[in-house]
Formats: sequence, structure tokens, C-alpha cells
Amino acid sequence: MLHSKPAKLVLSDGKVFHGKSFGYEKSVSGEIVFNTAMTGYPESLTDPSYHGQILVATYPLIGNYGVPEEKQSNAISDHFESSRVQITGLVISDYSFNYSHWNAARSLSEWLKENRIPGIYGVDTRALTKIIREEGVMLGKIIIDGEEVDLYDPNEENLVEKVSTPTVQKYGSGKYKVVLLDLGLKNNIIRCLVNRDTTVVRVPWDYDFLKEDYDGLFITNGPGDPKLADTAIQNIGRALHKNNPVMGICLGTQLMALATGGDTYKLKYGHRSHNQPVLLQGTHRCYITSQNHGYVVDIDTLDSDWELYFTNLNDNTCEGIKHSKYPFFATQFHPEASGGPVDTEFLFDDFIGLLKDYTNK
Repeated sequence: MLHSKPAKLVLSDGKVFHGKSFGYEKSVSGEIVFNTAMTGYPESLTDPSYHGQILVATYPLIGNYGVPEEKQSNAISDHFESSRVQITGLVISDYSFNYSHWNAARSLSEWLKENRIPGIYGVDTRALTKIIREEGVMLGKIIIDGEEVDLYDPNEENLVEKVSTPTVQKYGSGKYKVVLLDLGLKNNIIRCLVNRDTTVVRVPWDYDFLKEDYDGLFITNGPGDPKLADTAIQNIGRALHKNNPVMGICLGTQLMALATGGDTYKLKYGHRSHNQPVLLQGTHRCYITSQNHGYVVDIDTLDSDWELYFTNLNDNTCEGIKHSKYPFFATQFHPEASGGPVDTEFLFDDFIGLLKDYTNK
């Protein structure tokens, strides 16, 4: 049993939730968001899109299967979506002090302490989530041992430069050369591309990748306000004047829209879960998707050459865009999942199909 210190979560509107500490014992501040997934906390906690955020898990029991052993293949982790825990803090209802899984190497508590991330349990996360749904995402603090901290708004900073790779890296040795513009990518994007006969060249967010000889461009997910990733937006705009195939995911969708003169806006409380239904435009076909984003493309601001690709069936917001003339498309959801459903992984095959057409010209 942990020796748990009293802790509290303080919202920017003054509401207070009391609980106990089970992670690293320090006070922190960030943007409070919730995720309704039932499993996959190792993947979620290492997702760079959560950088600067205090994550609230609505599923009541967390930690019951521990944290997997760290292994690597192709120079990336087999189980985690980045090299470290990315969240600022974790808020849960009931912490499982005893964990059991064949691949578990340590407890969630030990892992949080290793990464210097605070966690608080004993919180009514359903009540907390109702507040966020009604009032919108807000700033907050996890206070441990009475140590006060100032409120911090991560969206006022360019978070992409904090999570992007600092160097150019290469993965695989496949037929098609893909430049992977790293805005804070999830490792499974690399896995999905390498498994499809590609050579992946991962580049920093502000890298001038147009000097590279490449078959296709892939623009990744990432954290924060998309409008602050200005250099990436400019380079993407230049890339869209070429005929090379382009695919984007999550933040990549937003940057593609901004690069073409479109606009984005912040959702009231975002989409963060493994169960978001999206409709493929022009059909009655619905897919269940994994999502993690707080901003979205304003489809009405795009020019007539861009079409709505997918729509969120919960709130009718844009879940994807595609170009009517050129091989460009992007999805707001995560076809690579990890964690979550893999219903839409076929979109990677669609991208490879575009690369084949391009290289055979």
C-alpha cells in the first residue's frame, strides 16, 4: 500500500476536489482535459498531444494492469508512443494498488514517479467531467503538501517545438521515401508506415524538408494551438504547391488547413477517447475512432477545392479533409490508434496507393 499524501485539484473557477497522491510529489498546473477510454493509459500518457495538460480519466479503475516492460524495435518503443510520459498530471477515481499483467514491469505509481509526474486518486472524476462538459476545458492545479504554483496556460506557447524531434532520423528501408514532419508524433505512425514498404525520414517541426527528395509527405499529430506552429505552416504551404502525396493526422489536419488559408477554432472540451464515431462523407458508413484533440478545422473557411472527408457524429465537426484535384488528405482522428480501434488503419494503405500512383507516373 502506498503512503499517500493528501492532495487536491483546484480548478481556475475556484472549485476544489480532494484526493490523495500516488505519483511524484510536486504541485503542477496545466489545462484540465478528460479522456473516456477504458484502457490504454500507457499509450495515452506517452502521447505528445497531451503535453501541458492534466489528464482526467473517466474510467473508474486505473493502474490494474501496471506498465509494460520497455522494449525497442526499429529504434522506437514497442509499447509507448514517445520516449517519456507527456502529461503534466493525472487525475483518477480509484487507483489499483495491485496490478497484474504478463508484460507488466512496474506499477503506474512507480512509472509516474520515475517520470516526475504527479497523480491524484480518490477524485469524483465523473462529477469533474460534467463540469468540464458544461463549462469547457479550464486551467487547474494539482496541489500536494500545500505547495502553491501559478496557473499555467500551455496553449499560449508553441508546444510543438517542445515535443518534436531535434534531429533528422531514418526508419526502415522500403521502396517509398516519406518525409515525416514531426509535430509531436505517436510512434505507431512510424510503425504503420515502415510496415508498408516505406523509408521514413523523420524531421523536426521547423525543418525545411522541401530540400529533400521525397515521394510523399506525412504530417503528424501534436499538442497545443495549431496557429503557433508558424514555420511548419509555411513549409506545408510550399509543399502543397507540389504534386507529391500528402497525408495528415490530427494537428497535421489543422496545419494543412491553415497552410491553404483556412482557419481553426478551439472546441469546448475536445475529443479524447477511443469511441468517437465518424461518418465517411457521401456514405452511411460509420467508423469508431481514437481521438485526442482540442482544436478543429473550420470547414467553411476552406476554398472550394477542399472537401469534407469525415464528420464527427457527436457534434458534426470536421474529422477530415481532402483535395478534389491533388493527392492530399488528412484526418482529425487517429487511424494508427494505439490505443483504440484500428477500423481506419486502411487510410495508410490509401496513402501508399497514392505513392504508387505518383512514382509510376
